[in-house]
Amino acid sequence: MKKLLLSGIVLVLVACAGPKGGGSGSEVSKGEAFDMRAPLRVPDIATLKDTKPRKLVGKYVKSDWSKLPGWAQDDAKDLWLGMYNNCRGLMRPVSGSLSLPARAAPRDWVSVCSKVAAMGLDVDAQTAKQFIQSQLQPWAVFTLNNTSKGMVTGYYEPVVRGSRSAGGVYQWPMHSVPSDLITVDLGRVYPELAGKRVRGKLVGTRLVPYDTRGDFSNRTSSEKSKVIVYLDDPVEAFFLQVQGSGRVMLPDGSALRLAYADHNGRPYSSIGKWLADRGELPIAKASMQNIKAWAQQNPNRVPEMLNSNQALVFFREEPIVDAVVGPKGAYGIPLIAKRAIAIDPTVVPLGSPVYLSTTMPASSEPLRRMVFAQDTGAAIKGIARADFYWGSGPEAGQLAGRMKQDGFMWVLWPKDAGQPSAR
Repeated sequence: MKKLLLSGIVLVLVACAGPKGGGSGSEVSKGEAFDMRAPLRVPDIATLKDTKPRKLVGKYVKSDWSKLPGWAQDDAKDLWLGMYNNCRGLMRPVSGSLSLPARAAPRDWVSVCSKVAAMGLDVDAQTAKQFIQSQLQPWAVFTLNNTSKGMVTGYYEPVVRGSRSAGGVYQWPMHSVPSDLITVDLGRVYPELAGKRVRGKLVGTRLVPYDTRGDFSNRTSSEKSKVIVYLDDPVEAFFLQVQGSGRVMLPDGSALRLAYADHNGRPYSSIGKWLADRGELPIAKASMQNIKAWAQQNPNRVPEMLNSNQALVFFREEPIVDAVVGPKGAYGIPLIAKRAIAIDPTVVPLGSPVYLSTTMPASSEPLRRMVFAQDTGAAIKGIARADFYWGSGPEAGQLAGRMKQDGFMWVLWPKDAGQPSAR
């Protein structure tokens, strides 16, 4: 009976999909400015609590740098900046909570990150690559059936137009987290559900599923959460929610970042598929551009289309300190274009440096480079499954939208720490 009850709770409330950055995955505040060039502090290893190891899916096979295709051709642009700041995340204490994604163990990385800190930020590309190769051991990622090929997609940070106040074209609100949204860590109640979370709201003394997108939009203004900004296009607003963050250009020329804060726990549904199922657009042509064109031609049906996806994302406002640096991922570290990926943390621990071998979007041109596993995503599941962060703006969006390539991954781990492990 207990198992049946637990299954019912999970089926009713657990989110089936969510955006990038899965806010619950970070153990640091996401609302603070982040200085990528601040000195790196490495704590004494004695102060770092060692928590219980967590089992990873699949298997790792020891490899060699000579077997990494294209490593010699990696131009190393922003590679050291990525390594330096990834160490900031690696040196954070691990809570040990099973409700958070698996992370690389800080104690495994103290020696390497201490050397990184001592070298500072002003390191040339050749020195950076020599150091990385001397300190890290490649481990190929395989399934239990000895398959190493996975799928690589892409994502980006949209740049959209918005206003602090509604009026004119600015009619599409982006909300902060509502005060009545409740998140329950089921593992704290039932240990066998460790890692499972549900979202809902209280109706009397009962926890019920939270409002769908349509339900929330029908609330009165006083019942909703604070509006951070109003956008000028409903489809842009939708895709910003799918990506999990975005830059908003305001009428006065200033900009702010909407960063993922939480979501309503409802399952994600594709509006492209909704249009295709109704004969409005062939599924192969359901791009953002074509969906926007359809919305302009059918303004009265836009709410129906958007509400077909029950999922709704809530945001927090963050300052943009460095225009080159992207939003923070689930790891709490700002993403660097073409040096960050979202991964399945049950396979690759968050914070792991990774060598990725794939191809350019809709092409056979090689795309091979060292990246950092700094983000997660609800659709990013499985061995050698990665989502490649292309950066900000329309060009990055076009590349991300076309990317669905075969790929191979090697986790790069300290040579004196043995096989990759997670906490």
